[in-house]
Amino acid sequence: MDVKKKYEIEAALATEAQAISAGKLKEENPLDVSDDFRRFCEACRRGDQKVCQEMISTGVNINARDKFDYTPLILASLCGHYEVIRLLLENGALCERDTFQGERCLYNALNDRIRNLLLSYDYAKDSSPLQPLAAHITSLLTRPTPKTTDITIAAYDQSFHLHKILLAARSPYFAKKLAEAPSTSSWKLPDNIPAQSLGVALQYLYFQEVSLRRALFGLSDEQELVVLNGIDKIGRQLEIERLFEDLTEVSDRRLLRQRRAEELERGRDQLESWFKDNVLKQKRVVDTDKVDSIQWDRDNSVFADILLRADDDEEELDQANRPSGASTSSTPPQRNTPGPLLGIPVGPVRSRSTSRQRAPRKSTIYPAHRAMLLRSEYFLTMFGSQFKEAQDTPHLQIVTIDCSPAVLETILIFMYTERADFGLDIAIDVLFAADQLFIDKLKQRAAIIISALGNGETSAVESDNPRGATDADEAVDIYEVIRAGWDTRVQRLEEFAARYIAYRLENYIDQPEFAELVRESASRVKARQETDTVEIIDDIRYYLSERFRLRFEDSGLDEMMDENAALNASTEGDLVDAMDDLALETKQQEESQLSVEQQIAAGAIRTLEGELVGDEFAQDAMNYQILLGKIDTLLERLNLDA
Repeated sequence: MDVKKKYEIEAALATEAQAISAGKLKEENPLDVSDDFRRFCEACRRGDQKVCQEMISTGVNINARDKFDYTPLILASLCGHYEVIRLLLENGALCERDTFQGERCLYNALNDRIRNLLLSYDYAKDSSPLQPLAAHITSLLTRPTPKTTDITIAAYDQSFHLHKILLAARSPYFAKKLAEAPSTSSWKLPDNIPAQSLGVALQYLYFQEVSLRRALFGLSDEQELVVLNGIDKIGRQLEIERLFEDLTEVSDRRLLRQRRAEELERGRDQLESWFKDNVLKQKRVVDTDKVDSIQWDRDNSVFADILLRADDDEEELDQANRPSGASTSSTPPQRNTPGPLLGIPVGPVRSRSTSRQRAPRKSTIYPAHRAMLLRSEYFLTMFGSQFKEAQDTPHLQIVTIDCSPAVLETILIFMYTERADFGLDIAIDVLFAADQLFIDKLKQRAAIIISALGNGETSAVESDNPRGATDADEAVDIYEVIRAGWDTRVQRLEEFAARYIAYRLENYIDQPEFAELVRESASRVKARQETDTVEIIDDIRYYLSERFRLRFEDSGLDEMMDENAALNASTEGDLVDAMDDLALETKQQEESQLSVEQQIAAGAIRTLEGELVGDEFAQDAMNYQILLGKIDTLLERLNLDA
C-alpha cells in the first residue's frame, strides 16, 4: 500500500470515527463478544461451512468484529477457505475497497484466487442484498402489463394506479382505511397537495431511490416551496415517519448508502409483517377432493387476486397415518421422472395394509398477489398470456404448484420478503421448485444451503481416526444431490457432490449405485467417443488429489518428501509415484524393525485393504493408491475409458 493511499484511508477513518461518535453514522463492523459470534468466527477460521451456515441462519451479524478486531470475512480470507468466503459474501459480508476492514481483508487474502473473489463482490458497487426486491417493487409503478393494480389515487390533476398490499404494508394510514373498506378502488387527496408531492411519496413507498433535487428540477422558488410543503403534509397524513428526513440530500456516500440500506430493511420488515398477518394466517387446509368447491371473493380483506395450492406428499401422508410399531420397507422410494417436484422422501417407505382406511389427502391454499408473484418468470408468462389463469373471474382462480406446502410457503416468503432461510430437509425440493418457477436467486440459495449444510470436507477415513470426526446426522443423499445438480443445471451442486464423494470415496466406490452414477455421467456426453471423459470421475480424481495433498501439506510432509527428492513436480503422476515410494520405504523400514505381532501390539495403522503401515502418512499414501486403483477397476468393469 503506497503512502498516499495510507494517508487517505487514515483521514477517512478519522472522519468516520467522528461521525460515529456524533451518532450520525452507524459502525459497519461493531464489536461482538457474544459466544455465538465467537463460535461463528472459529468456524470461519477452521473453514467449517456447516456451522457458518447454521450461525448465519440464526441471524448472527456477519459484519461484526471480534475482540481481536477481526471480521469473519478477514479470518476466512486469511486462512484461505474459498468456499466459506463465497458463503459469507453471498450472505452480505462487506468487502469494500478504500475502507479499513476492506483493505485488511484484501491485503491478507491467502492467494490471488481469494483476492479476485473478494474484488468481484466489492460492495462499493452498491449491490445491496435487498436490491432485487426493491427493484421489483419499484418497477410496479410503471409496469403496464400484466395488470396488477387494484386502487387509483388522484391528487389535483394526476392519477396513480397502485397496489393495496403495498399501501397497507408501508403506510399505517392506508392500513387502517383499507381495513375498514377493503373493496375501495379509488381515493382522492385534497387539491392543496400537488401531484409532484404525491409522486415523491409514492416513489418512497415503492422503494425507489428518491432525489429531492430531481423532484424539484425546473421549478421556481415558489413552486419548490409548494411541493416541499405538500411532501411534509402527505408524509404526516399517510404516517410515513421518515419521508421528509430521508429526502434530505447528503453528499457523504457512506451516509447515503446507510440511509438507503436502513430504509430497505425497514420496508422489508413492514412487508414481511403484513405478509405474515394477512397471507400466512389466511391459508386454508382442506381435503384435496373439496378444493374445487372453494370460492374466494375478489373483494377480500387481504386484497388477494390469486390462490396458490400445494398438496401433501402421499408418502408423508402414509407415514403420518401409519400406526406406531408398523413394519417398514428398507427400499427408499424413487423420484419419478420427468416430474422433479414430487419431493425427496425422508426415511424408509412404510408399507400399509389395503384394508386400512386412509385419511383424506390434504391441500393447503394460500391467498397471494400477482404483483409479488411476477418476480417469477413462470408467473409473469402465465399472467401476461391468454391462459385461463390470466382471465378475470367472479371468484379467485386456484393455481396448483407441484410441491409440498412447506416448499410453497418457503417460495412465497422469498417472493414477498427476499428471505430464504430453510433447512436441508427441504432444500432439494426448493431447488426443483425454484427451477420450475424460474426463480434463479432462490435456486442458488438452495444450492448454497445444500453445499454448506452438507459439510463435504471431512473424509470417511478421518471420521474413523482420532484426527477427525463426523456426525451421522450430517449425511445427505449424495446421489440425489448430484442428479439434482444435473437436472437443474447448477454447477455448484455438481462440484459439491464430487468433492463430497471424493472425501468419502471408500464408502461409495464399491456400491452398485455409484457404478450406475458413473454410467449416467458418461451417458450425458452427447455423441460419446471411446476416449471421452467421464465428468464425475474427472472431478472425483481432482478432489481426491486435493484431499490427500492437503493432508500432506498440513502435516509438513511435502517438505520432507522434497528433501528426499521424492516429490519434485506438482503433476498427478509425480504425486502418485512419490506417495507410492514413500509408502513402500516407510513400510520396509518398519517391517525391518518390528515383527507383525509387535506392530499389532504397538497399535500400528492399517490401510483400506487391511495392510499394516508404519504411520498415518504412509496410510494416506497407500490409501490414495488403493482408491485410484479402484476407480480404474470400476471404469474397466463398465467398459469406459476415462
